[in-house]
Amino acid sequence: MPEAMIVPIVAPDAFSMRAVVSAPRTRTASILSVAAELPEGRLTSADIAEHLGLTEDWIVSRTGIRERRQAGPDERLSDYATRAGAKALANAGIDAADVDLVLVATLSQDELTPNAAPLVAHALGANRAGAIDIGAACTSFLSGLSLATAQIESGRAERVLLIGADFITRITNYEDPKSAPLFGDAAGAAVIGAVENEPDQGAIGPIVLGSDGSHARTLYAPLSDRKVVMDGPEVFRHAVSRMSEATLDAVARSGLTLEEIDLFVYHQANARITRAVGERLGLRSELVVDCIEMLGNSSAATLPVALAGALLEGRLPAGARVLLSAFGAGFVWGAGVVQWGAM
Repeated sequence: MPEAMIVPIVAPDAFSMRAVVSAPRTRTASILSVAAELPEGRLTSADIAEHLGLTEDWIVSRTGIRERRQAGPDERLSDYATRAGAKALANAGIDAADVDLVLVATLSQDELTPNAAPLVAHALGANRAGAIDIGAACTSFLSGLSLATAQIESGRAERVLLIGADFITRITNYEDPKSAPLFGDAAGAAVIGAVENEPDQGAIGPIVLGSDGSHARTLYAPLSDRKVVMDGPEVFRHAVSRMSEATLDAVARSGLTLEEIDLFVYHQANARITRAVGERLGLRSELVVDCIEMLGNSSAATLPVALAGALLEGRLPAGARVLLSAFGAGFVWGAGVVQWGAM
């Protein structure tokens, strides 16, 4: 390399891998706001039970779900994602034009291409933002939170809009009693931003992610008919095991104990899964969010929707330590610890 092109790594303003790797982390990312957008349509367990020749009690006892939201046939996921994002931005007092990155966590965008994120960014007026869809099934929002946090901590972004939105009823096989009662539609959003290291501003701590592609055919939806196929007992077993393990890992990396976590927010896949994780970890039931009964499993939307609901219920005061965890097709899973800020 010519001498003129050599950049000395000791220069304070020089770009170098050594400087990047060794630089101390001085920026903190925090969740600045959350919001939810739910379809008005409702599909009850009684409706599904009648179609399948079952009883409502049979479905409720196995899923914990009495009804789930369902988008109309002409409604677009990108519109719901946009409205959820607009609410979150308004709650944070941030203009869309000041957003650096829009992330949409989904597996059910309106078209095969383009992805949802650029449509949402355009509709919001986030005209200078990058736009990326996150595809990690039900773990997509948590994966997006990890990406948003890294972008902010590294200084590559100041404000990130993260949206979890899925219309899973559109890929549900309503002839399959094992999976038909589970799924619903929803959108939720969070604004992630850089903050000073002040306790009341909150902070996003360690996020651990994992995967095991050997179980790809245990829960999947083929392109041929775009309908979910699931081995329920196997998914149950792995979901409980993986979210329990990830919870312990994330809490340990945070330097905390389970007893120091104020609220546990798990992906709302099935009420029995959530209860089983809580029992395995010895968690107090009142500290575990369970909002699946009237919403169903909306995949990537469940975490932000659950957070928005918990905030409205007064369960997220400033300083609260929150454990987030999810498990989804792939298999993919993860968990993270967040300290809630004043909102």
